[in-house]
Amino acid sequence: RWLGVSPPNGTAVLTLIQPKRDSAESKLIGRATRVVFVTEDVAGKFRDWSERGVRFRHAPRLRRVKYHNGVVETPIWGEIFTRFEDIDRNSFSLVSFDAVTAGIEAQRRAHAEKLEAERRIAYELDIARQVQSRLFPQQFPLCNSLAYAGICSQARQVGGDYYDFLSLGQERIGLVVGDIAGKGIAAALLMANLQAHLRSQCAITLDQPEKLLRAVNQLFYDNTIPSAYATLFFGEYDGNLQRLRYVNCGHLSGLLVRADRSVERLESTGTVLGLFTQWDCSIEECQLLKGDVLALYTDGVTESFNEAGDEFGEEGLLESLKRHLEFPPSDMVNAILADVRHFAAKEQHDDITVMIAKCDV
Repeated sequence: RWLGVSPPNGTAVLTLIQPKRDSAESKLIGRATRVVFVTEDVAGKFRDWSERGVRFRHAPRLRRVKYHNGVVETPIWGEIFTRFEDIDRNSFSLVSFDAVTAGIEAQRRAHAEKLEAERRIAYELDIARQVQSRLFPQQFPLCNSLAYAGICSQARQVGGDYYDFLSLGQERIGLVVGDIAGKGIAAALLMANLQAHLRSQCAITLDQPEKLLRAVNQLFYDNTIPSAYATLFFGEYDGNLQRLRYVNCGHLSGLLVRADRSVERLESTGTVLGLFTQWDCSIEECQLLKGDVLALYTDGVTESFNEAGDEFGEEGLLESLKRHLEFPPSDMVNAILADVRHFAAKEQHDDITVMIAKCDV
């Protein structure tokens, strides 16, 4: 026969088994069990359990200090103790809360504090994620000859990728994709810094992209640590002229897929932002015709890799672009993101940002 006893919260089960007569186990009945119950108040437990019929061998008393070869042997359990028996005269100990159990309690408290700290960090990261999500475009300037969309999938709750659509007036919009060096909270703070500088300066230097970016570089340089920098693609699209003027600040080449499926790369025209106080760039321009598609992206797209270690690469991006050329930009960015995730099915290691602009006139 056996009996299982469990506390209400189900954290443990104590199984009591009746052994066969004359077995080795049956010979243990009536001996010390080496089971020790630990309490902060031995005297209180002694009174309470005695009233319930528990048979104690003696009242609580101080444990004797033992000497061995002149050295004091510290007792493993508490100094105050007593013993009690069950109906089979098996012996159990009831001891005071001592240094050993105090250490266990300290570990429990440390674990609880760690869990609370992790909960607090998770809460603060969630707030940061919500705040950063508001830094991405909330409004989309109207442009009659250009449809556009963007998407950012962050590897962590917050990240350093940045994209934006800026209203420049008179059928002109700014197309911006940036990538901050680093990841996590630090990159997110720098991303917010860059976005604030870009938007504030954009209102001042609407017609001079090179002057705008020189000012942004200086502000970013002055307000960040020396090792902080960002790559940035800034495009100014004029809907009246269907012309794109752009500055590529050390960013990955923009891909312009023409309606006939030929590809032009909008390569770097300047170095990264934030590393140098003496900074300049050149402006390039191209004409967009009906059916042309501009793709801007970060390295989280091309450097995503599969289980074999192969990268998605520019080739994979171009293949995805051409396969979805007939999609509207909002569907195209989602389709490209799905292709990247399918290719790199395991953990996402970097932020993934894609912007698509399609000339439809």
